[in-house]
Amino acid sequence: MRLLPLATLLLLALPAAAQETKEIGHVNTALTNLGLTRSHRVVIERFDDPEVQGVSCYISQARTGGLSGMVGIAEDPARFSLSCTATGPVRVTEGARRGERGERVYESDTSLFFKETRVHRFLDEERNVIIYMAWSTKLVDGSPYNAVSVVPIR
Repeated sequence: MRLLPLATLLLLALPAAAQETKEIGHVNTALTNLGLTRSHRVVIERFDDPEVQGVSCYISQARTGGLSGMVGIAEDPARFSLSCTATGPVRVTEGARRGERGERVYESDTSLFFKETRVHRFLDEERNVIIYMAWSTKLVDGSPYNAVSVVPIR
C-alpha cells in the first residue's frame, strides 16, 4: 500500500470552498528587488457560492511582493473589490443561512496571523436579491474596509 505525501493530505483537508477558488489572473503593480522575487500585484479570483446555484463571484485583492510576500509572511493590504453575477438560473438552497449575520462563503488569509478577507452572503427576501459583502478582519479607524455586490434572484 502506497502512502500519500504530506502535501496531498493537507490539500485534501482544506474546506471545499477553498478548493473551488480559481485564480483568473493578476497584474504586477510594482517591481521589487529587480525581479528576483515576486512583484506586488493585484490578483483576481473566482469562487462559487456553495449554497446558491448559478452565482459566481470575482474578487480582486492586493498582494504584497518581495521576499516576505514570496514566502507567505507578508501582510497584504486590506484593499479589494467584489463583483458577483448570475451565470445561470439562480437557486438558493434550503440550507442557505438567513438572518442579519449572513453566512461566510469565502475567506482568504491576508497576513500570517489574524487578518483575512471574508465574503458573507445575505438574503433580502423582501426584494428578492442576494447581497455579498467582502470585508477585512483588520479594523482601520474603528471600521473595516468593505465592498458589496448584489445579484437578483429570478
